[in-house]
Amino acid sequence: MGTPVAASTEGLRKVYGRGQASVSALDGIDLEIGTGQFTAIMGPSGSGKSTLMHCLAGLDSVSEGRVRVGDVDITRLKEKQLTRLRRDRIGFVFQAFNLIPTLTARENVLLPLAIAGRKPEQGWFDHVIDTVGLRDRLEHHPSELSGGQQQRVACARALVSKPEIVFADEPTGNLDSTSGAEVLNFLRRSVDEFEQTIVMVTHDAVAASHTDRVLFLADGQIVDELWEPDRESVLERMLALSSLGAA
Repeated sequence: MGTPVAASTEGLRKVYGRGQASVSALDGIDLEIGTGQFTAIMGPSGSGKSTLMHCLAGLDSVSEGRVRVGDVDITRLKEKQLTRLRRDRIGFVFQAFNLIPTLTARENVLLPLAIAGRKPEQGWFDHVIDTVGLRDRLEHHPSELSGGQQQRVACARALVSKPEIVFADEPTGNLDSTSGAEVLNFLRRSVDEFEQTIVMVTHDAVAASHTDRVLFLADGQIVDELWEPDRESVLERMLALSSLGAA
């Protein structure tokens, strides 16, 4: 790819169930995610996009093949080692925000560091908070924040520990278009300004247009990719995939 690799797979297969009841969710995926790039994973329902992200992030085991985060083969790690790697080297942003309701925005942002027994770098914390626009909301609880503000807290939480890679699962799925645009712009800035690596599962062509590269999945395989996407080119590829599936 010409750039360092943040995550990769070799011959990745994921099968659920056994025998005649088995279902192949991923079928032999070879993939490299470049460091400092914003990558979207798209595909119809059941194509395997969330499963691929979960395997890349070490949230799900693999049936065959290898998954690496940086130079670490995570398929060889024991559970405690995997937990430590996820805590120290990976950030997560989910559709449902996953904030602790009894904690303030500040406490939610700092939670991963607190669990790891690490103190925040104050300058970096301030930079992330100001970039995401939460300075005046830090002492508010999630119930006192809008959906967009809650997701920005989740984004700040994912970045404050300086992870090597951030996985975002439909991060704008519960947001209105204005709030969704704010979150996507922040993710874009984190790639451009912080050199963050982000992998995002989405079904939204507008969201995908903020990325550097779109991977298209169908039936557990990568069937197409698009660099420097815009909304129209993403919609065109998705329509072609839908037509292929109906044929």
